[in-house]
Amino acid sequence: MEERGLWFMGHKRFLEAVEEHPIIAAVKDMEGLRKCIKLEEIQVVFILFGDICTLAEIVDEVKIAGKIAMVHVDLIGGLGSKEVVVDFIHSHTKADGIISTKPALIRRANELSMFTVLRYFLIDSMALESIHRQQQSLKPDLIEVLPGVMPEIIRQIVETIDTPVIAGGLVRTRENVIESLGAGAMAVSSTNQNVWEM
Repeated sequence: MEERGLWFMGHKRFLEAVEEHPIIAAVKDMEGLRKCIKLEEIQVVFILFGDICTLAEIVDEVKIAGKIAMVHVDLIGGLGSKEVVVDFIHSHTKADGIISTKPALIRRANELSMFTVLRYFLIDSMALESIHRQQQSLKPDLIEVLPGVMPEIIRQIVETIDTPVIAGGLVRTRENVIESLGAGAMAVSSTNQNVWEM
């Protein structure tokens, strides 16, 4: 019971950080990493680069800056798509959680009490339907939908599921941010460094 309480408090802290700081820096190189960790308004960092040899060091930089480190497992060189990659990240880095398009990896991260973001590429109505099916059984902390510049679709998703939504991909302007948040997204993620300072 105590372990469940600690898990709940940790995940509540994660969701509060996202809600209070709705711009998430998605970093794709060391230059971007070093910029975002200096920004007070950025509290959550999506790590979209690195490899099995450099990941722990990248995560350490985020953690030393006092920010939440989320590793996009699918984009890290040298890691496969089996559940054991989540165990590796959990035991060999200080990452708070993972991002993935793979349900099995989200499920394993949940078992390890890591924060989870299930990412969806919305390319057609079948992809939209899979959000409704999967999020109920997987129960990720958040889902991220790409591209994030479709306010009408974001609104539809937010109205039909309980899991909070992040709008990501192609978010480049203040208007994109305002429209996505106005449609009900809890936050936006972007690799565009100008967005990080909005």
